[in-house]
Amino acid sequence: MLNITNEDNIELMARYEDNYFDLAIVDPPYGLGKKLAHAGNGKNAQSKFSNDFLKKQWDAEVPKKEYFEELMRVSKNQIIWGGNYFDLPPNRGFIIWDKMVYIPTMSQIEQAWVSEDRLPILVKINNTDKNRIHLTQKPVSLYQWLLQNYAKEGDKILDTHLGSGSIAIACHKMKYDLTACELDKEYYNKAMQRIEEHTNQLCLF
Repeated sequence: MLNITNEDNIELMARYEDNYFDLAIVDPPYGLGKKLAHAGNGKNAQSKFSNDFLKKQWDAEVPKKEYFEELMRVSKNQIIWGGNYFDLPPNRGFIIWDKMVYIPTMSQIEQAWVSEDRLPILVKINNTDKNRIHLTQKPVSLYQWLLQNYAKEGDKILDTHLGSGSIAIACHKMKYDLTACELDKEYYNKAMQRIEEHTNQLCLF
C-alpha cells in the first residue's frame, strides 16, 4: 500500500508512535545550494532541472536537528542519502553508490549513512533515466536493491522526501507498504503522475 501526501515531513512524522516504521529510506536536501545546480564550477549540463532548482531553492540548507530527531524516533532503522553532509552518529555502515556514468558537472558517486552496524558497501547501478522529473532523481533499481538488502518482508517503509517518486515505484513492485510525503506541490503532482503510470503498467502484466 502506498500512502503518499503533500505535506511537511515533521507534521507527517508527528502522527506516528515511536518505532512505528521498520525502515526509513530518505534523501534530504544536502545543503549544497547553487553548487548542486552548477556542480561548483559555474557550468551545468542539466539546465532544465537546474533553473527549476534555482527558482525553488529547496537545497539551500540541510534539515534541522528536529527533523533527524523525529526520523530516529519514528523508525527503527534508517538509510540516509547524503549522510556525509549531516551531523549523524559515527557508523561504518555507509553505502557508496557508483552511478556508472560520467557527467563532467555531476558527482559520479553518492553516499548513504546506514544505522545498522554493517560493513561499508559499494553498489554499482546505472543512473541513466530518459524520463527525469527531478534534478536529484535516483533510479527505481537503486531503491529495489536497498529493499532487497536492508528490508524484510512485511516491513513498513518511510520516505520523508519523495522527490521523483522512485522509492514508491520500487515499493509497489516489491509489495512493501510505504508512507511518504513531498512538500513541494509541483514535484508532488509530477511524482504522483509518474507513480500512477508505472503502477498501471505493472497491473497489465
